[in-house]
Amino acid sequence: MPLLGLLPRRAWASLLTQLLRPPCASCTGAVRCQSQDFDIAGQFDPMIPDAECLKIMCEILSGLQLGDFLIKMAWKDVRHEMVVKKGLAPEVADRIGDYVQCHGGVSLVEQMFQDPRLSQNKQALEGLGDLKLLFEYLTLFGIADKISFDLSLARGLDYYTGVIYEAVLLQTPTQAGEEPLNVGSVAAGGRYDGLVGMFDPKGHKVPCVGLSIGVERIFYIVEQRMKTKGEKVRTTETQVFVATPQKNFLQERLKLIAELWDSGIKAEMLYKNNPKLLTQLHYCESTGIPLVVIIGEQELKEGVIKIRSVASREEVAIKRENFVAEIQKRLSES
Repeated sequence: MPLLGLLPRRAWASLLTQLLRPPCASCTGAVRCQSQDFDIAGQFDPMIPDAECLKIMCEILSGLQLGDFLIKMAWKDVRHEMVVKKGLAPEVADRIGDYVQCHGGVSLVEQMFQDPRLSQNKQALEGLGDLKLLFEYLTLFGIADKISFDLSLARGLDYYTGVIYEAVLLQTPTQAGEEPLNVGSVAAGGRYDGLVGMFDPKGHKVPCVGLSIGVERIFYIVEQRMKTKGEKVRTTETQVFVATPQKNFLQERLKLIAELWDSGIKAEMLYKNNPKLLTQLHYCESTGIPLVVIIGEQELKEGVIKIRSVASREEVAIKRENFVAEIQKRLSES
């Protein structure tokens, strides 16, 4: 499998899903992007990279657990492509237009193969052959049921040159007090074989196909659903915050957070030598971090660590050597 950078393409798909998470609130200067892109560039056999892009789009949307979705797929500017660029007779292109109101899977492609006027045109057969081949790959990837061939789809960007697609969430019955979310497409992409060459002084053509995930729209959907359920929108996945009520305890905090990290626990602390305890606790409440471990002069003297529940504000002292196990227990029960 061709590599992108130092990671296999499959790893890039996983990384992209991680990038869709909001930045930690403590990371000042973090930029919230509107979209995240994935592209494959280079000369390959027909429809293989196209199929993989659709597979990756399915993986990302499934992993985000947004609900049922459908990816609509079509040709870019069907009649213009067929008549002006492909040399088809206008009556043949108009016949293709009869199918624009149709949508379906490989059966629709097979139906177009059987059309007498289309079946007699070489260019039309080549295009349909590519689509049939694409559906074969999508079936092997196990995602053909997520793809709908829909010739009514038209995306406005001029640089698309072949297959185009966009993903939409399917409406589910709304629960009491929940309003339907109409946000349009949450992902889109397609083939753009001529775009890179526009920026090459020698005009070298580099075939490309890719996809873009609508991060802002996805954030909006997740936030609205959480608000409807009465859940607090968290901006971090941090499970434990390491705090201190006194000065000159940076080294002790670093020791504790290292133990938590080494145990696979998502932990953080303020990047200050002597933060105020109230500031640290307010940060945990505002970001929804559930647990705080506190180390101070008294705790250090007694060989214990205080564990504080942010929700109940209850604190309990645990022996220093047992605090990681206690944290793991509480997280497993939550």
